[in-house]
Amino acid sequence: MIVMKFGGTSVGTTDSIDSAAKIVAAAVEKQTQRDGAEESPGVLVVVSAMGGVTNTLIDAAQAAAAGDETPYRDARSQLLVRHQVVAGQLIEDGVERAGLGRLFDNRLREFERLCRSITVLGELTQRGLDVVSGVGERLSAPLLAAVLRANGVNSQFVDAGEVIITDDQFGNANPLMEATPARCRDRLLPMMQSGIVPVVTGFVGATEKGVPTTLGRGGSDYSAAILGAALDADEIQIWTDVDGVMTADPRIVETAQSMEELSYEEVAELAYYGAKVLHPKTVTPAVESSIPLRVLNTFNPSHPGTRIVEKTRQLHYGVKAITAVRELRLITVAGRGMIGVPGIAARTFDAVARQRANVLMISQGSSEQSICFVVPEAEGDAVVGALKVEFARELAQNMIEEISHQPDIVIVAVIGAGMKGTPGIAARVFNALGERNINVIAIAQGSSEANISLVVLQTEADEALRAIHDTFELGNGAD
Repeated sequence: MIVMKFGGTSVGTTDSIDSAAKIVAAAVEKQTQRDGAEESPGVLVVVSAMGGVTNTLIDAAQAAAAGDETPYRDARSQLLVRHQVVAGQLIEDGVERAGLGRLFDNRLREFERLCRSITVLGELTQRGLDVVSGVGERLSAPLLAAVLRANGVNSQFVDAGEVIITDDQFGNANPLMEATPARCRDRLLPMMQSGIVPVVTGFVGATEKGVPTTLGRGGSDYSAAILGAALDADEIQIWTDVDGVMTADPRIVETAQSMEELSYEEVAELAYYGAKVLHPKTVTPAVESSIPLRVLNTFNPSHPGTRIVEKTRQLHYGVKAITAVRELRLITVAGRGMIGVPGIAARTFDAVARQRANVLMISQGSSEQSICFVVPEAEGDAVVGALKVEFARELAQNMIEEISHQPDIVIVAVIGAGMKGTPGIAARVFNALGERNINVIAIAQGSSEANISLVVLQTEADEALRAIHDTFELGNGAD
């Protein structure tokens, strides 16, 4: 059994939806023809909203909360036409097209009624936003299922709210893995065993009471991994618009290339530190169930992409990829009075936690005179203010001499399994930067064998990425 997830760019236009349908049809035929297969081994499809649709829906709902009704009315008309155009071009059966048209119209009228209520109330709750945000998937999934039928594939749309049961953390819900697998098996396995390809809405779920939820932006990857784990799939395929996971951002590093294989740990580090191919949560269900993932290109389906497994087949270790997180601020708490004083670090990060800020990296000198850490730029002012309140007495007594902050910095993450135990890796990284006169402001290594993280100025980040990529000859497939 394989789970195939298609993202927004893979279903963003008539041509891309046609390509996705043909890819699924080819996979179904290949699965069915496997030697020794006693029954259809099964293909399950997970689909995102058409590219840009979710943003349109959210913007319209937010405008409604501010009293502006025009955006949601325009969105209803535009989205209805957009989906109907695809159906008209890819589906010949008039009855099928008419049924889809009614479904689109009903779903978008529900969206319009909800936005009208939001306007009256003057408030958009996170629960209401989840209902709005999931409309795009509830349009694209039945559309793709119908296009598959037009391509000779027996297919049926399934709302993920029927099979992915979550908690009530609206906007970023977590699957309840005690209830979800049973729902998936009861609803999906009989379909697949009878040769039907379910097309399931990505990104969305529902509470045990049936209230719609979402898994966070980009959560269709997560949906695919949840379903794959629940059904014990042989492979989870993430179909996107690039040839797998790249050694670097090709917009910055021209010699970047796709990688044949990565470990779960390496992909988790890449996802956390800015790589856009996979949603950061995606790896978790796959790791727990030891299911391989593969990242593939909808627009170049013959490319083998990148396979992601528990343990790679590599014979040696080293740097495999580099990535960067931008729009960050470096915050430093420093003072000679900190030496040997217990609780300074705990109080620092308690103050940060009270601001609900995300700490991406921490570095502390062995002398204990300073702690520096990195937070998103948008959270920087609030964190600095909270620290000055927390340490007001220590600042007045000069036990802490300064709480400083530096904006416009970038974390460059150097990724590769086993780097911690490989001599010379760090030296080569810093020599590469030194040769191009790039200053390293802070360093962190040790918490993960697959990551060396360093902080540089925003103005030097792109050159840092190119320097490290060149030094390790990642464009040649070498490390």
